[in-house]
Amino acid sequence: MKTLIISGGSSGIGRATALLFAKKGYHVYDLSRHGVTGDGITHIFCDVTDEQSCIDAVNEVLRHEQRLDVVISNAGFGISGPTEFTTTADAKHLFDVNFFGAFNLAKAVLPTMRQQRGGRLLFTSSVAGLLPVPYQAFYSASKAAVNALALTLQNEVRPFGIKVACLLPGDVSTGFTDAREKSIKGSDIYLNANSAVEAMEKDERNGMKPDKMANILYRMATTRCLHSFYIGGFSYRLLCLAAKLLPVSLVNRIEGKMYS
Repeated sequence: MKTLIISGGSSGIGRATALLFAKKGYHVYDLSRHGVTGDGITHIFCDVTDEQSCIDAVNEVLRHEQRLDVVISNAGFGISGPTEFTTTADAKHLFDVNFFGAFNLAKAVLPTMRQQRGGRLLFTSSVAGLLPVPYQAFYSASKAAVNALALTLQNEVRPFGIKVACLLPGDVSTGFTDAREKSIKGSDIYLNANSAVEAMEKDERNGMKPDKMANILYRMATTRCLHSFYIGGFSYRLLCLAAKLLPVSLVNRIEGKMYS
């Protein structure tokens, strides 16, 4: 039986993915702060912002398993509000979870994957990493950083038989929306900030089901030919394709109009 480690597997895309892999016969380990063991999923406490916590959690998995077949770095959260009024502390905390959390988990699993000469390391990123969203500057930047991390690792670990890729979901209906840390500071100056965030959250609540992203992640884990980026949702694939063909300034202006 193969083994899956997924961070942030207690809710949303992570939970749907953990359940799907368990159904497919994987030994599934959810590394998170608030998960529970059950439904074929073993929960191990892990704070991805703490490097040692990631190492300890992975070592706990290795006490029970011979190898790590698939590791999905999925933990993350969002903040919103005018960039000018975002505190440095809030921005750093978001990067600690979304980017350095991914980095910490990768560091914890790569020695084993190198030794076993194989494995798949997958990251849950976002379309916002390619098309930054107004009033979500730091979330967008953190996901762009995850994309860069994945592409860099892809070349570095290829000689060891390890494959790396990113899932970039569009709008997905999960608890992520309600968990977003929203700041209204500066909205008396940036007058469309609140309406932009409301429009974005409406799109998320009416978005795709997390099961759809779980199915893509399973395909990424099992396909012979793994691409670098998998964009979740047909309309988002078209949008990202158009963004490649059109001038950056035009694409950015259009996106700004969408949230004005």
